[in-house]
Amino acid sequence: MRLLRKPVAGGFTLTEVLVAVLLLAVGILGALGLQVAALRTRQGISLMSRGVQLATSLAERMQANAGQMRRDDLGNPYLQLRYDAADGTPPPAPAGCYGAGSCSSAQLAQFDIADTVAALHAGFPGGRIAVCRDATVWDDGRRALAWECASAAGAPVVIKLGWRARRADGAADAAPGAPSAPAVALMLGTGAP
Repeated sequence: MRLLRKPVAGGFTLTEVLVAVLLLAVGILGALGLQVAALRTRQGISLMSRGVQLATSLAERMQANAGQMRRDDLGNPYLQLRYDAADGTPPPAPAGCYGAGSCSSAQLAQFDIADTVAALHAGFPGGRIAVCRDATVWDDGRRALAWECASAAGAPVVIKLGWRARRADGAADAAPGAPSAPAVALMLGTGAP
């Protein structure tokens, strides 16, 4: 006697198909989440790189304009630089000092400041800059750079630059109107005027 076998249909059940689609959807969502995080990280790195370039450019301009850097702290226009994008659009540069025009040391300092502030305003969300003498750039309590300046005589000149960063979840790093910590602090020399 021979046993007859029932033919078995080769295929997938509806449950197997649904599980496969669910796993595929979870994988796609995970990949999208990684892509968004990578884009935010890239933007943050780009801002940091441009911030360092802007601070370095201003530092080089300050060092090239020795006539203004030799002035006392109250007479040095660079050390008076404080700008926050929340204050509105910066005024235009007072004079075009590059190219055919010639400028005095004071006019060049005002042009440098206006050019730097315009670049900060245009390229950084909620940009902020301060140039001051500061012996303690780091705030140990918050473990971050600090905007406040300990303007001690002979302290190094520091360029502090920051912007409103975003966290990985897309939310603003600080509440609107709340100061965010500087992202870049560039110290010039040893502080002697």
